Amino acid sequence: VFGKDINLVLVLSNLSSDRKSVRVDMSASTILYTRRAVAEILKAATSVELGPKQGKHIRVKIPYTHYGKYLTTDKRIQVTALCEVMRTHGLKLLVEKTIILEDTNIIIKLPRRVVVNKAVTLEISYANPLPEPVSRCVLLVTLMNQQVKINLARLAPRERSKIFFEFTPRRAGPLQLQVDFSCDKFSHVKGFVTIAVAPA
Repeated sequence: VFGKDINLVLVLSNLSSDRKSVRVDMSASTILYTRRAVAEILKAATSVELGPKQGKHIRVKIPYTHYGKYLTTDKRIQVTALCEVMRTHGLKLLVEKTIILEDTNIIIKLPRRVVVNKAVTLEISYANPLPEPVSRCVLLVTLMNQQVKINLARLAPRERSKIFFEFTPRRAGPLQLQVDFSCDKFSHVKGFVTIAVAPA
């Protein structure tokens, strides 16, 4: 989840009946959706001894403080592990994983029934998932082809807050509401919901 430390486990298994020494070079970078690297956030190397038919786990932690300021709006991190079996004429194995960090920041609560030409109040809650305060918070609400910009108070670390948003639907049928939350430390955290508007 965005704002939390990332914990990974690399599992190595020796399927042979011989003892193996494995060198593991690990790296991680923030990337764009095109897989182009933005910034390297982790570089580590270790060696592991594996007995016959033995498996071992290598634990890797990427703290938020290492990746936070380098993350793009795509919220993607590419992790690679190059495993080289020693004394085997350069036998290598490359393991790759792309992590897409989830947002759990925007929650939109609707009334049970929404009727055309009757005022509706929605509850929109938003959060700061980071271990540090954020300021210059802005909520952009898009509804019925109109955008409303709402300036919000700063949020303390891990704080959740909410606003109430009122509107009157002018026609029956499905209506899409989109919310976009930005601040000084991250931008474009989105939430959306489809509202079923009943006839009067």
